Amino acid sequence: MLERGGKKLINAWAFYDWANSVYSLVISTAVFPIYYASVTEGDNGIVHFLGTDWYNTTLYSYALGFSFLIVALLSPILSSIADYTGNKKRFMQFFCVLGSFSVGMLYFFEGKETLWIGIVFTILASIGFWASLVFYNAYLPEIALPEQQDRVSAKGFMYGYIGSVILLGFNLSMVMKPEIYGISEGTLASRISFVMVAIWWLGFAQFTFKRLPNNVYHKKPEKDYIFKGINALKGIVSDIKKQYELKIFLIAFFVYSIGVQSVILLASIYFSKDLNLETSDLIITILIMQLVGIVGAYSFSRLSDRIGNIKTLKITIVIWAISCFAGYLLEKGDPSLLSKVYALGALLGLVLGAVQSLSRSTYSKLLPENTESHATYFSFFDVTEKISIVVGMILSGIVASYTNSLRLFILILGVFFIGGFIILSFMNRTKHVK
Repeated sequence: MLERGGKKLINAWAFYDWANSVYSLVISTAVFPIYYASVTEGDNGIVHFLGTDWYNTTLYSYALGFSFLIVALLSPILSSIADYTGNKKRFMQFFCVLGSFSVGMLYFFEGKETLWIGIVFTILASIGFWASLVFYNAYLPEIALPEQQDRVSAKGFMYGYIGSVILLGFNLSMVMKPEIYGISEGTLASRISFVMVAIWWLGFAQFTFKRLPNNVYHKKPEKDYIFKGINALKGIVSDIKKQYELKIFLIAFFVYSIGVQSVILLASIYFSKDLNLETSDLIITILIMQLVGIVGAYSFSRLSDRIGNIKTLKITIVIWAISCFAGYLLEKGDPSLLSKVYALGALLGLVLGAVQSLSRSTYSKLLPENTESHATYFSFFDVTEKISIVVGMILSGIVASYTNSLRLFILILGVFFIGGFIILSFMNRTKHVK
């Protein structure tokens, strides 16, 4: 077994970010949302699903929200069972396979007539991705020492940004210049990119799975492990209620995550539909965000070493709030719109990975030092994030339904960041988090 804090183990863990982040960029942020909007834009964006007419953006938001709700309901139970049995890696592998297979199935989503394929496998891919991250994140306190965790968490996001930009660049060359690859059918290039994401995710994940340990604490579960696992979950819930700093952090994380995850999931739709950005300009904006994100994740992890996690998180949250208010002020008729969007993309990129990386490592540092139930504890971190996304998607769907726009919703998100900042101010100083 590789040693905790060792370079080989840390790199193997971080490499799963390289594997899975292509889902975040290509499927959640860049190619798929644009593809979905283009193939469902007829009839003023009205689509038919489950016997009901939906506005296409609303249906997409609700589908994602439903997937996050499923993860929020399942992950605490599955995590407690994984902790009790010592089988964290097996659960992570299962959801990785589910997610990558579902992404590959999006190849068969060709238009409104196959909308059910797009919606069903969007939900399953999202469940696979986010549920696998519950168990992946739970490895952080087991593979890195407390003083390493900020930089190790940041390393994962940096690997993810680099890997996803490489694949996105190739996918975009196919989507924008399909003739170079001998592709003539209109949607084929985008659909091939979905298959490539599936292969990349599942293929590179094997490097991580080969080296990550399983059953670190040598658990020997009894036959009624499901019942015992659920009982262990009740104990963790009781423990969390007694830990003031952990409770305050989870509340703050919930509030500002509504903003972070909503921007990640809906920014491309806002830029394309509300600001009429061309696809090429939108892609450049996303690439700017990703490339600046590498610098941001590294820089803020170093800053946290100097001034502490909480102060650094508050700085990133302030920048997020400013970005939301700036995004609301953008006007599609503005002659300088494109340069402003690029500048906003760079500003978002600076804090995009930083806030997620620091949130993960801060939570890890707040866990009891003697606990062996890392997956169960991290399931509450994950549930908090997923419920925040459900709230964000429902709210965005309501706003889009009434205004046929996400512009007002972007302004509302700025308020959530301000709320998260205020709640973080109630955090006490602890041994590893200041």
